[in-house]
Amino acid sequence: MRFANRLQALSSNVFADMDRAKTQAISAGKTIIDLSLGSSDLPASEIAITAIEESLHDPTTHGYLLHHGTLPFREAAAQWYTQRFGIPIDPHTEVLALIGSQEGTAHLPLTILNPGDFALLLDPGYPSHAGGVYLAGGQIYGMPLLAENHFLPIFSDIPASVVDQARLMVLSYPHNPTTAIASLSFFEEAVAFCQQHDLVLVHDFPYVDIVFEGITSPPSILQADLNKSVSIEFFTFSKSYNMGGFRIGYAVGNAQLIKALRQVKAMVDFNQYRGILKGAIAALEGSQDSVQQTVIKFQQRRDAFIKALNQINWPVDPPQATMYVWAKLPEPWQQKSVEFCTQLVLETGVAVSPGAGFGKQGEGYVRFALVHDPDVLEIAVEKIANFLSIKP
Repeated sequence: MRFANRLQALSSNVFADMDRAKTQAISAGKTIIDLSLGSSDLPASEIAITAIEESLHDPTTHGYLLHHGTLPFREAAAQWYTQRFGIPIDPHTEVLALIGSQEGTAHLPLTILNPGDFALLLDPGYPSHAGGVYLAGGQIYGMPLLAENHFLPIFSDIPASVVDQARLMVLSYPHNPTTAIASLSFFEEAVAFCQQHDLVLVHDFPYVDIVFEGITSPPSILQADLNKSVSIEFFTFSKSYNMGGFRIGYAVGNAQLIKALRQVKAMVDFNQYRGILKGAIAALEGSQDSVQQTVIKFQQRRDAFIKALNQINWPVDPPQATMYVWAKLPEPWQQKSVEFCTQLVLETGVAVSPGAGFGKQGEGYVRFALVHDPDVLEIAVEKIANFLSIKP
């Protein structure tokens, strides 16, 4: 049986690799403390659950949902964006409902790239950003994110030969995995660069609410591109509203890009269940107290985890955003992130993500997802301390 060559680029995935290691550890009798996957353990809000529950008993919600039927959701999303960022949004032409933002970021390259075109991606960055480019037959140029540059790309360092062949740039701040944040002035620089070189600018924005210590709301890329000339932004309900399993998100931005993405989406699926959209509307329009409680919980977890790491002589600066800790590996593991994570889960049951799985520049780091309460996180650090004491 013959398979397409494009599958070769998809053969390795950080989450799939760790899943195999976790399965092996479970088979060996280990109890898993899983800090490798950024899937929130917190519940969705009651207002969202109630709206979905009520829909289940309404037979008019049980059929296919075409684009026109998503208008109430698109209107709620447009209103939320306008209230949050002061940006007028047309729900008819500038919003598209998605089955999670990952669907959008993976499908959008199909609308932009021809085989051989370059996409400019963050390195390290979220794996699905690269996956969508590979599916479109594109090439990837990884923009290095270095600690000395605050994990922001330097656009002037991109080779002219790459820029000439590029059609697409993908950003995502607050950033997974490094937890870095970006200013409005940085986004203005990115917009100007993309306008100059005729690039589509994609901003994946799942952690808009997950910021700590009085950090103001992270900027939307559309605040730097008020005319929506080159930009599209992706939002998910998985983080702010703990609705990851419901698979609901949306794209907002340039009308031509929204239309093109809708064309691809129409060939792949209809939409998710209408009741889920009603739950998402309720989440957007209702009290945001549950969002604030989510942020408080993640900050408490962050503080407990960082304190525990520091106590075992693994110094890490507290992240200002996201639900992760991005930690530089201690010696002698500096260039062995995959080996470190594999051995750690096999010997202790603690699962974390190797930095190398997020890109070349991620080597030497690991990512911890703060998806357990402080007492469990402290137990995980105890197990890590024991592992470090007997290993290289």
